[in-house]
Parts: sequence; structure tokens; C-alpha cells
Amino acid sequence: MIVVWRVVDSCNLACPFCAFDKRLSFPRKAADPQEVLRFAQVLAAYGKQTGDPVLLSWLGGEPLRWNPIEELTDAVRKLGVAVSATTNGSSLGSSGLRRHLCAAYQELTISIDGFADFHDRMRGWPGAFEKLRFWVSALAGEAQRSGSALRLKANVVLMHQNLADFAALCLEIADWGIREITFNQLGGRDRPEFYPEHRLTRADVDALELMLPKLRRDLLVRGVRLVGGAEYLIRIRASALNECIRVDDCGPGESFLFIDEAGRISPCSFTSLDYGIDIRSLKSAADLMALPARFQALRVAKRSSSCDDCMSTQVCGKFERNGPAVSARTMRGLHAPLSA
Repeated sequence: MIVVWRVVDSCNLACPFCAFDKRLSFPRKAADPQEVLRFAQVLAAYGKQTGDPVLLSWLGGEPLRWNPIEELTDAVRKLGVAVSATTNGSSLGSSGLRRHLCAAYQELTISIDGFADFHDRMRGWPGAFEKLRFWVSALAGEAQRSGSALRLKANVVLMHQNLADFAALCLEIADWGIREITFNQLGGRDRPEFYPEHRLTRADVDALELMLPKLRRDLLVRGVRLVGGAEYLIRIRASALNECIRVDDCGPGESFLFIDEAGRISPCSFTSLDYGIDIRSLKSAADLMALPARFQALRVAKRSSSCDDCMSTQVCGKFERNGPAVSARTMRGLHAPLSA
């Protein structure tokens, strides 16, 4: 079971494509640390009773700058729950944080969108790329020397302006100690004003599809896996063509859960408002095991419009590690693209 928890919606960077850009004016929220710890105990009980290992992944905003995060991570680890996080990397200059990551984390994903001229501008952080080059390399070295199980990953947001550099970027960050690379297409829901001039085009997706096989081989030689299956390219192409992909049954809550900073648990981040359930109502492993049926009932009562054009990367194969084949489980209930 993978549980992604957006524990904070504040961030220290100014990314024009992100809903949590520090320049945006809205009331910022954070999770209740006591409730995080309480629910982690439920997750631990679930893992023990079912034999299904739980990976709890911190998300933001920028989770590594949230004050309670180190103490909570240590407490969660003591319960037997594995921990990961996605970060902009701006805190990795701290040697103390790097030691903590090596000691407590199973995975860390660093967001890197391009070489210095592009990444620094997109993140509103001068010198960011060179700092990340040094800090991530240092973290990888420390993890290796200490015998840490920490696996370093990178995620790239693909846009029209950075696609041509994607292969070179992947080969560059492979030399930093990154062992797995994922990628997203730029989405238009968070910042619709930014999307039109930066979205992937049909020609971009054609180029990406041609690029991937050789890039995967080149990275494997370096011990790095580039993740994403054939269904993921189907999703990306549909978006470029303004087509919708309807999903009737994703098995909601069976292997993936999303929790927002307000404590709503849902099948994915896109359905929090429609299917979100207050985690305070979940007291035991049995309650957690009953979630899929509850989500199914909510869907029958009122289907989320997000399911008519599913953007969930968990459903669409972003994390598929078994090559280009489309997995039967992922494609269950997935309809061919339809004109929007």
C-alpha cells in the first residue's frame, strides 16, 4: 500500500506551474502532527494484519521544510512503516538533514525540470541546478558510505520548452547518484494561465515516444531506471490532443491512497472533494480495509467528473517498471481516448 500525504501546502519556491507557488495569496494549511502520528498507527496495524507493506510518502508544498517532519518520520519508522518524500531539494544543503534522510528514508524524489537556465527560472531559485548537483551527489555519497537503504529518484515536469533537453538531463542526473527517473506532463488544472504556451504538443509527444527506448537503454547501462509504461504515453498523447480518458474502475483504495493537509483520505488527489473521507473516522486496520467498498459506494452515489478524464498517474502507468507493456490491472476499466 502506498499512502501519499500532502502534509503542507506552503512552499519556499515560486514555480509558475504549481498551485503552491509562494507568490500566490491564499490561506496555507498543514496537517495536524498528532493526527498524522495517530493515523500512522492505523497504517502500521493494517500492514501487520494484512502482510501488505505500507510506504508513507510526504508531499507538499515543500514537506522537508515543515518543522515537525523529522520527529514524525522517526516516530513513523519506529512503528514499522517505511517513509519517502518528494522535495524541491532546497533543504539538501543541510548535512544534518542528509544524515536524517540516510537514516530514516526508503526513497527520496527530487524535482528537477531542466538544466540551470531553465530549472532556475522555473523554480524562481537562482543557482538551484548547481546547488542540486552538489547536494544530491553529496547525499548519494553519504548514503553509499553509511550503507543506507535510501534510493534517490528524480521527477521531471515535461513542457514544450524543456522536452528537447530531457534525454541529456536524465543522463546528467544519473551521474549524481539518481537511480530512478519519473516524468509528468505539464498539467493545466493548477495554473491555467501558464498552461497554453508551455503544454506538450502532438509533435512533442511524437518526439518523446521516439526518444524513450534508446534513453531507457542508455540509462540502464548506468544503473538507472526510467519509469513509465505504454499506458502512460497513451495518457500523455490524449492530453496533447485534447482527448479524455474515462476510467470506470481503478480499484479505488486497494493499493493507493491520498491524504490532503486537511485530513481527507481519497483514492487520488483529483477526487478529494468528491470521495474524501475524514481520517478521524478511521480508527483501526479494519476501517482501512473497508475503504475500497466505501469509495465504490460513493462513486455509485455520485460519480466524480475527474473519473471522466482520469489524470491520476497511479492509474495511468507512470510508475510502471516492467517495460512498455500495458498492465491488465492498470487498464481495467480504462476507456480509449474520447474527444473532449
